[in-house]
Amino acid sequence: MSEGTVDTSKSKRSESIAKVLRNAIIEQALPSGSRLPEDTIGEQFKASRTIVREALSQLATEGLVEHRRNRGAVVAEPSWEEARDTFELRIALEKIVVARLAGTLGSSEIAALRAHVAEEEAALESGDDARSIRLGGEFHVTLAEMTGSQFLLRYTQEFTSRCSLILSLYSRPVSVECGVAEHRAIIDNLADGSSDQAVEVMVQHLGDIVERALIKPRRRPNHSIANVLANYNELLDE
Repeated sequence: MSEGTVDTSKSKRSESIAKVLRNAIIEQALPSGSRLPEDTIGEQFKASRTIVREALSQLATEGLVEHRRNRGAVVAEPSWEEARDTFELRIALEKIVVARLAGTLGSSEIAALRAHVAEEEAALESGDDARSIRLGGEFHVTLAEMTGSQFLLRYTQEFTSRCSLILSLYSRPVSVECGVAEHRAIIDNLADGSSDQAVEVMVQHLGDIVERALIKPRRRPNHSIANVLANYNELLDE
């Protein structure tokens, strides 16, 4: 095996671990402030501390993880001020996304979006709010992906992840249910080719999420990171 192959293998492994941790954070299984010990994560996923460190660095770049003195890596705890700034930037970004997509999507793409929202609704009806929040974020990432712009996709992914973390701290439970209906309205306007209306609905949608947020973070119980990550083993790419 060549040196280049080894590096690629390590990179894929760290990306896979980052994906698992990202899902656990977004689904609120790992609350803000949770410690992320490299040795515990490495033991859980049979990976070296170097690979785990790379995964945590990637999540730090996305704003999901913070490195603190004497504590190591922890799930980020964005302030309310940071939360508002993040959403304002996300609104500006997603206005570009929907304006570019309106009237350009084919029937198969519209159908894929409607199927995704149906998954969101099914998760909500089953009482799985955490999964519904994750799927809600993925809806926005899918929109960005459909623009064909890697730039828009990259930053939409990052801002969506950060906003999902913020929602886990601040949002009222009703935000998930309302989001499903708003996603349907966005799809309808994209299908109709109403660019201005699509932008208006998206701005209203993200703005409403902010307004449905609480100023004070909710208290969340501490969980063993090993037990939490054991539930995500099936998502780890071998």
